[in-house]
Amino acid sequence: MNIIKPNKLKKDDTISIIAPAGNVDKDKILTSVKYFESLGYKIKLGNNIFKSDRYLAGSDKDRLEDLHNAFSDKEVKAIFCARGGYGSIRLINKIDYDLIKNNPKIFCGYSDITALSLMFFKKAGLITFSAPMPKGDFQPEELDKYTVENFWKTLESNNITITPTEQKTYKNGDAQGIIWGGNLATICSLCGLDFIPDDKFIFFAEDLNEPVYKIDRSFRQLLNTNKFRQNICAVVLGDFLGIDEYKDQLDILFNEISEELNIPVFGGYKITHSISKLTIPTGGYGILHDGSLEIDY
Repeated sequence: MNIIKPNKLKKDDTISIIAPAGNVDKDKILTSVKYFESLGYKIKLGNNIFKSDRYLAGSDKDRLEDLHNAFSDKEVKAIFCARGGYGSIRLINKIDYDLIKNNPKIFCGYSDITALSLMFFKKAGLITFSAPMPKGDFQPEELDKYTVENFWKTLESNNITITPTEQKTYKNGDAQGIIWGGNLATICSLCGLDFIPDDKFIFFAEDLNEPVYKIDRSFRQLLNTNKFRQNICAVVLGDFLGIDEYKDQLDILFNEISEELNIPVFGGYKITHSISKLTIPTGGYGILHDGSLEIDY
């Protein structure tokens, strides 16, 4: 695969904010715009960003139009997804991946946006960023220092090193491969499509409001997919928040996975739906050693 590295972000660059998934809070988006502009960036909002169709930010046609327009616009250097929610998977078979391949740029979002990030990497080879989003993470009065410092540093750099804040070692060891993953439930929604990397990858995962048995089921669904099982070479776990009374059994599950696959599995990274979060280059190349993960992108 020809992996495409987007240009790094610079002050005075133009950022497009679009809503390819759930509908958005207009006031919060406009507040985030003021924050980005205060840092010296120019902002373009998607033409349809404030539309609403049930739980979606407009129709599939509206959301796809804003996505394509953002990639087509030569002035735009980065695309920030306003929020997650739901809706990205409705677009993936309608996207012009050649357009993305021929107009590579920074693309940021997490949660439901994972579906777009993984398909962009698979179909266009584009490195994207599992990253905070305008609606929930860039409200000036609620900014988290860890989140914003890590975000801007990652978008402006060629490599980063991430370490767990509270390391859990389920199985020690070293690994090298593509950094690939995101929101676990969203990843599983892609099953049945051609979305898994052809090369060895270090899998990162997090989730929100899923009981332990569903987390177990999601991992099992992926592990029952031959290509996933063949190419996974390590697991890096973020937070699994809002789960049920069986929370303590997560460790049992992750120990089972590490033993079954006989690969390194570490937990405790700030890959999360919580306010303090890392920005992860999806598609970058990682070297994992004793829980420390160096990523070039």
